[in-house]
Amino acid sequence: MYSIIPGEIPTSKLHGYLLGAVAPRPIAFASTVNEDGVPNLSPYSFFNVFSSNPPIMIFSPNRRVRDNTTKHTLENIKRTKEVVINVVDYNIVQQMSLSSSEYPEGINEFEKSGLTMLSSDIVRPFRVAESPVQFECKVREVIELGKEGGAGNLILCEVVKIHINEAVLDENKSIDQHKIDLVSRMGRNWYCRANQGMFEVPKPLATPGIGVDQIPDAIRYSNVLTGNDLGKLGNIEKLPSKEEVDDFVNNSIEIKTILSADDETKKHQKAQEYLNNDDILSAWKVLLAN
Repeated sequence: MYSIIPGEIPTSKLHGYLLGAVAPRPIAFASTVNEDGVPNLSPYSFFNVFSSNPPIMIFSPNRRVRDNTTKHTLENIKRTKEVVINVVDYNIVQQMSLSSSEYPEGINEFEKSGLTMLSSDIVRPFRVAESPVQFECKVREVIELGKEGGAGNLILCEVVKIHINEAVLDENKSIDQHKIDLVSRMGRNWYCRANQGMFEVPKPLATPGIGVDQIPDAIRYSNVLTGNDLGKLGNIEKLPSKEEVDDFVNNSIEIKTILSADDETKKHQKAQEYLNNDDILSAWKVLLAN
């Protein structure tokens, strides 16, 4: 048995053990606004529901281990006392992951991740339209668990209104656990698709990716590419150069054949094949080829 005293190992190492062992964890896709109404969107897997009457959920944005700074979500909540908790299904998992990039304050993660802002009825933060269930919440209390890097901040949220996509309901108006297709967080890069099993999502770049909002419209509004595909395409620091694209095309008879057919659908389908294998750079080269 390998035994550990928490204070005797680095916090980052301890963090990995905790997340690897306490899993799967549901994901609170938290939407907030600052005092000027600027939106922020970020996922947190230190999250669960703790009471039905009153309906209380708690999630925790930890202080960053590397520099002991706090998240924009926490700062917004301290000022406004409101949040929307959106659940994450498989259809938006890549866009959710992209939103966790460390974009500067004032950058709208809805736009970067290509997700749709939907006005709430009671609170000011926006809902994620693509999320199957959205909880409008008033924040009762914020409990700081420490002042050092890695310390949690428990945000006690009271649910004041729930929105459920009828597509995930059964004939009795109950949530069908197969239809809702929830995902949860495991350790490292691993996630769990509740109705199927584990899968891997590479972490966003250390330098924030270009975001879905920077993808050309002809690609962004493709009839082939999904939201998850766009999330992957947005997680790249810069696009390949024209020379790189030309070299890629010249070395592939298959790509030349696809391009000669002048069929955008086939072109996007080929890019999707690369995306399914997490080869984002090759996908971009196909999409940018003329």
